[in-house]
Amino acid sequence: MTDMTQSTEVEPQAQLRKTTKRGGGDPATRGRTTIADGVVEKIAGLAARDVLGVHAMGSGLSRTFGAVRDRVPGGSKSATRGVKVEVGEVQTALDLEIVVDYGVSISDVAKAVRENVIAAVERMTGLEVVEVNVAVSDVKLPDEEDEEPESRLQ
Repeated sequence: MTDMTQSTEVEPQAQLRKTTKRGGGDPATRGRTTIADGVVEKIAGLAARDVLGVHAMGSGLSRTFGAVRDRVPGGSKSATRGVKVEVGEVQTALDLEIVVDYGVSISDVAKAVRENVIAAVERMTGLEVVEVNVAVSDVKLPDEEDEEPESRLQ
């Protein structure tokens, strides 16, 4: 008895088209990203304000001008007040000026500000933060009025 079974090889109907990579390399490495100083300033300013014990940002003069600017219709609180940055291609350095609440440990607040700012800037921008200098320009006493009163408009 002979085996009549034929073995049939399945030939590919058509060779799959080879997908060609254009531009070469990983798409994430094509081109470059630049981050403006103002972006880093906003991130750092908001991160610093989140720290317990930070009453305000900036010197007395910048807060006074900021309070006037905030009252102008269409104006808004400046997230960059009290923040100066230098942004390079892969690194950044920051200078912060803060006002602390009376009774808090200034060194603890400064340490917490550094940690929060570094974490936020590095996470959001990918830049390496090489230094965060914190200058405490004032202490907010409990009986002092805020220089930025609530708006009477509703």
